[in-house]
Amino acid sequence: MDFDLTQEQRQILEYGDTIARRFDRKYWMDCAEKRVFPEALYRQIAEDGFVGTMVPEDYGGAGQGMVEMHLFLEGLSNNGIPLLNLVVGAAMSLGFIAKHGSETQKRRYLPDACRGNTRFCFAITEPDAGTNTIRTATIAKRRGDRFALSGQKTFITDADGSDFALVVARTTPHTEVQRKTEGFTLFIVDLKAKGVQKQYIPVSIPAPETQWQLFFDEVELGPDDVVGEIDKGFGILFKSLNPERILVGSICCGLGRYALNRAVAYSRERKVFNNVPIGAYQGLQHPLASTRTDIELASLMTLKAAWVFDQGRETGEFANMAKLAAADAGIKAVDTAIQCHGGNGFTKEYGIFDLYPFVRLLKTAPLNREMILNYIGEHVMGLPRSY
Repeated sequence: MDFDLTQEQRQILEYGDTIARRFDRKYWMDCAEKRVFPEALYRQIAEDGFVGTMVPEDYGGAGQGMVEMHLFLEGLSNNGIPLLNLVVGAAMSLGFIAKHGSETQKRRYLPDACRGNTRFCFAITEPDAGTNTIRTATIAKRRGDRFALSGQKTFITDADGSDFALVVARTTPHTEVQRKTEGFTLFIVDLKAKGVQKQYIPVSIPAPETQWQLFFDEVELGPDDVVGEIDKGFGILFKSLNPERILVGSICCGLGRYALNRAVAYSRERKVFNNVPIGAYQGLQHPLASTRTDIELASLMTLKAAWVFDQGRETGEFANMAKLAAADAGIKAVDTAIQCHGGNGFTKEYGIFDLYPFVRLLKTAPLNREMILNYIGEHVMGLPRSY
């Protein structure tokens, strides 16, 4: 068992340090507060080959796996630069098309997206379904060999800045299938197509990628827009959600480290009593050490989940555990950093409290902590279904 990263993997992890010299946390926060997508940063990341990390070289990508994508996002987040579009776009959408799309789809969409010329989002959540995807009501009605897509999606990250969306829809009504998981199909939808409307969702969390509702009114789709097989999309759909949980873990671990590093630097310099740095006091030192341990444990599970994914094995157990552990550790890390900074932890100047809303979001999204525990209880431990 070798825990050492290869030289290339170390360079991918350290890329966050490199890009942060030009596009730092302050740049990210400026974009977040203005609700403006960090276009210059994204373009540079694309130019450096990281948007296409999980896309084969034949289609303009880097031909790497989930481990490298995890290291890339963790490295960015280590510097306080979490980009959610890289989760829903580069990994969930481009990686998904690279694995399950047709040859035509790969050649049509992937090279341009890898260059940063087009962006993708992922549309699954619905107002009435929430985490219960079985209740998906968005439907693509068959019209010969074509479809008319109608329905609504909500909390779609970066929908306004995206050119295309991977949309989860029913192609057979729920009442007409024998098994609940039948009748799902995934479509690539042009968000500029006739019948597509967007509505902004104001949220209290500063982030460059905004949240949107999507409305589909008889949007015309053809067989070339179908990813995978008609009516058999449920299996590949849930495999696409594991990367999301893994990479949310990557972001939480990175942001937790960023917060702790800021707290350690402050605690070494800040002196209140007897000209001794406050970091010498066990009341601060022990929480920092304990939290750093939690972050590194979560990071190891996240790395394992990414490795298992790359082996083509069932990843649900590890992806869910990674997301659970990393979100909890990230929140604890930011809270500990705030406490170390005292009153300064709540000021704009020090920028520590600004981390909290973002990491707290990732305890609830994209899948809440309670549903993850349900999954672990039922599917890992063999306990009776609780819901």
